[in-house]
Amino acid sequence: MSYEEVPICIFNSNNGDRLVGFECEDYLVSTSFESKEIDTFLSKHKEDYTFLALNYNLKNPLMGLTSKLEDKQQFPMLLLNFKSEGHAFLKGTSTSEVMAFLDWLMEMETNENYHSYSIPLRAQTSKNNYLSRVNQIKKYLQRGDIYEVNYCQEFFANDVEITHPLDLYFKLNHFTQAPFSAYLNFNEHFLFCASPERFIQKKDGRIISQPIKGTAARGITEEQDRSNIDLLMTDPKEHSENVIIVDLVRNDLSKIAARGSVKVDELCKVYSFPTVHQLISTVSCEPNTESFYDIIRALFPMGSMTGAPKKRALEIIDEMEDFNRGLYSGSIGYIDPKGDFDLNVVIRSLVYNNNTKRMSCGVGSAITISSDPEKEYEECLIKIEKMRNVITS
Repeated sequence: MSYEEVPICIFNSNNGDRLVGFECEDYLVSTSFESKEIDTFLSKHKEDYTFLALNYNLKNPLMGLTSKLEDKQQFPMLLLNFKSEGHAFLKGTSTSEVMAFLDWLMEMETNENYHSYSIPLRAQTSKNNYLSRVNQIKKYLQRGDIYEVNYCQEFFANDVEITHPLDLYFKLNHFTQAPFSAYLNFNEHFLFCASPERFIQKKDGRIISQPIKGTAARGITEEQDRSNIDLLMTDPKEHSENVIIVDLVRNDLSKIAARGSVKVDELCKVYSFPTVHQLISTVSCEPNTESFYDIIRALFPMGSMTGAPKKRALEIIDEMEDFNRGLYSGSIGYIDPKGDFDLNVVIRSLVYNNNTKRMSCGVGSAITISSDPEKEYEECLIKIEKMRNVITS
């Protein structure tokens, strides 16, 4: 078996921290995400790192919902236990085989002679249909059904052959340098993730969530870049989107928070990434439970990818969108032996099925009463541009 075929998971913060898991020892594929099966698996591996991938469709068993559309990527809900993680050997030993694998991995990462690709992603939704559906969503907003909804569309390609998947991940990471970058290869399923967003982290006795709402393009010149930041900071619509989701996250956290411990640590701060500027807020609490299942049940799916109120937003999303999000809008992350964890939001990502040869990339934006459909469509194009550049060059 070649190294390319070995199940592997990489989390890369692009600040010097990286966690690598490979040679899968045990795993759980879940369709119902019931507390008993989750607790049993985590208890069995409580002294290990557990890697996990949470499909957006987890919303169905958690919130009593259904999905009318086929999940064409078929990415499962996974909990994975690996034999070896990271260069510090948090588990496992530095055998010659392990070191050879890590040497190969580092060589792949540092060799910037990336393979060229010609994978033309095309939109599942026509522009006219996109604009029409945004206007339909605005009718729900005007009626008071919702305050905000994250409406997404899919760009996809069929008959795709990825012969060097790790090379593609490292190429994507080279150009995006995202703080919640991740790669997952498990059987026929691949994720190439350049996410800038954290879903939730548990550390030092607190849980934090960092929703992103508000996007601006990077400028070509320094002056233009500064102007784009200023416009983002002062745009009332972008701030409104962010604040609505902050309130939703505060409400979600209150379900598993010690009394009086929920607080907004940071509101609408601009963070700059190689491809975009983003408005990010930080909300935290002291949890009143150690149960990972209870925390996920209270918080998933994340507010930034759904809307408010969450359940009604999810129903409208299923009515309006013409693709099943699958892993997109879900989460990938890890739980450490202390029970702390860090989970991202699966956005700015390519999801690939090696059996069906289908690649998918979802993009979206928050729709509010003041949304301009044309500008929302332009925001989607900004977000898809970098992904397209990576797989067409």
